[in-house]
Order: sequence, then structure tokens, then C-alpha cells
Amino acid sequence: MDSVPDISVVIPVKNEARLIEDCLQGILNQTVPVKEIIVIDSGSTDGTQELVKKFDKTVLVEISSADFNHGTTRNLGVSKAKGEFVIMTVGDAVPSSQNWIEEMLRGFTAEDVAGVCGRQIVPHDLDKNPIEWFRPVNPPQIREYQFTESEWKELSPEKVKEACSWDDVSAMYRKSSLSEIPFEKITYGEDGLWALSVLKKGFKLVYNESAQVYHYHLINDEYMFKRSLTTMYFRYKYFKFIPTSIDSVIIRLARAVKVLWQSNEIGIRRKVYWLNYNLKIHRSLLRSRKLFMKALASGEEELDILHREYCGTPPIPSK
Repeated sequence: MDSVPDISVVIPVKNEARLIEDCLQGILNQTVPVKEIIVIDSGSTDGTQELVKKFDKTVLVEISSADFNHGTTRNLGVSKAKGEFVIMTVGDAVPSSQNWIEEMLRGFTAEDVAGVCGRQIVPHDLDKNPIEWFRPVNPPQIREYQFTESEWKELSPEKVKEACSWDDVSAMYRKSSLSEIPFEKITYGEDGLWALSVLKKGFKLVYNESAQVYHYHLINDEYMFKRSLTTMYFRYKYFKFIPTSIDSVIIRLARAVKVLWQSNEIGIRRKVYWLNYNLKIHRSLLRSRKLFMKALASGEEELDILHREYCGTPPIPSK
């Protein structure tokens, strides 16, 4: 692009005082300037709103917690956005470099590109699970997806899931695309469902792995169980995707031992702690998949009952 277009940022938040300043400052420090940052707060009680007001270009929109929804709340932000392009992120995600917006923007190579998606990465901080630390094996890749109607009909569930692995923690949209295809009112997976709708209409989606944000939640085994079950449930509902077998606990243990053994930054006690942590997390994954497959074998009605029982609404990660 010869000139920089107007860019709006939309961030839904609730009680993000811990990292919201880093998030906003990281956005304002980008090589590509933004026109505005629309922060939609759904009832923060930790001082988030006061911190947001300190920054230039921020527009604070307050809604009640009862009115929050992953889809319609983002639509509200889009309706107030003045930019030609709209970035979606969250209040505890921080751009990993000053080129985050630049990397997403350069993916809009044609008018039929509806959006460009980056990725989340985990920094090498000692308070974060070392197994999840960002350790790239290959250089960042750019992937593009666009299908004709006949091609779409021939796609496997695996390919559909891959093409729709959209992530609102790091994504830029053409505003006209969001106006034509807004997010749906839904408790989980509004981004993947949007990607599905967009691809069905013949638009192009671009994934640029160089557009990175730091984002991490330390989650317990019960939350992992619910998140895993919810993820499998919605992927099946959206894409008819059925998960393959998960590595055995022994294989998982071997991988964790190898990674932790090679992590010179971590002491022995912390290595033992993280080893036990990852074993609990993996057992939760095995448990969720076992229940999912058992329910699915009995039909979609059983699957719906299972999901309502454990995940009526997806759990909120602890900060």
C-alpha cells in the first residue's frame, strides 16, 4: 500500500489492570500508527478503566457484564470504529515487536482479502509453563486460503479446521468484511465461525506467523478439561472435525522431561513443579477426549448434554 490507511483497534476487557498498559503502549509504539483504540469494558473493578483513560487515542465504552458476548461485543466495537481496517486483540496480549501491525497490514494484497491473522506466542518467562515457551523450528510462514464453491464441498473436516483456525487475539479485518459478515452472538469461537462464513462466501484469509503477540494464561487442570471439551465440541459442530488420539501420558512425560532437562534457566525444584503441572494438564486432555468420544458415539444429542453439563458457558481463565 502506498499510503497508510486508517486503522481502528477493538479490545474487549474486564479486569485487565495487570497488563492493559503494556497492551496499549505496545499498540501505540507500532511502526504503523492507529487512528483509535476502542476499549469495551464489561464491568471492571480493578482500575482498568482509569488506566485506559490515561492513553491518547483510546475510546472507552462501558457495558454491563450481563451484556458481554464474544460476538456481539466485538460487533459493537466495529460499529464505532472509524478505520478502514479493524484490529482485534485482548487486554492482556502485548505485541512482541513494533512490526506487529505492519506484518498484518501487508497481507492485504487484494480486495478479496477479508482478514489477516497473526499468532500468539509465549515468552521465556520463569512464571510461564516452559513446555509452552515459543521455540520456532522453521521461519515464520504465510498461508493463504480461498476456495471455489466446488473446492469447498470437497474439503475434509481437517482442512476446514486448518483454514478456520482464526484467532481474535491477533487479527486484522477489512471493516467492510465485518460489516457484511459480522460476528455471531456466541459464547465461544466467534473467530473460527466468522472465518468459516467468510471462506464459504469465497473471500480470502491470510495467516502471517510474523504478526505475533505475547499472550499466556496459567491454567489449572479443571479449566483445561473444560476448555478442551468446549474446543472439541465447537470444532465438531462447526467443522465436523473429530479429534485424533492424544499422545499417551508416557510420551507426554518423555517430551516434558526432555524440554525441561534442556532448559538451563530453570532450577531443579521448578523443573519438578512444571513436570507435575504438565502431567495434570495432559490427564485433563485425556479425560475430556474420552468423554467427548463416548458421547459422540451415542449421538449429537448426548454430545449436547455433555457440553451443557460441564461447559454451559466456557470458563474464564484466571489472571
